[in-house]
Amino acid sequence: MRSRFSAFVTGDEDYLLRTWDPLTRPVDLNLEDDSIRFYRLDILDTVDGSPLHDTGVVEFEAFYKGAAVGSQRERSTFSKSNGRWFYSSGELE
Repeated sequence: MRSRFSAFVTGDEDYLLRTWDPLTRPVDLNLEDDSIRFYRLDILDTVDGSPLHDTGVVEFEAFYKGAAVGSQRERSTFSKSNGRWFYSSGELE
């Protein structure tokens, strides 16, 4: 989760797509809108996701500022394949 947040902050679309489950991954991303910038990530809850698990859930709040100021809360599901974690889906809260 933290590495994906860092990728959002730096606009690393390639990393985000590489770490997205191929079954739910979009064809492309457009992170060029620089009117807001994410600057802080708080992990609120985790379920599973240890080296012993194949799935995990992370609830987080990401804070942004710029043209708008606020935060986004999401509960994200991750799955592990060949020893690597992939973002599968998320529900905004």
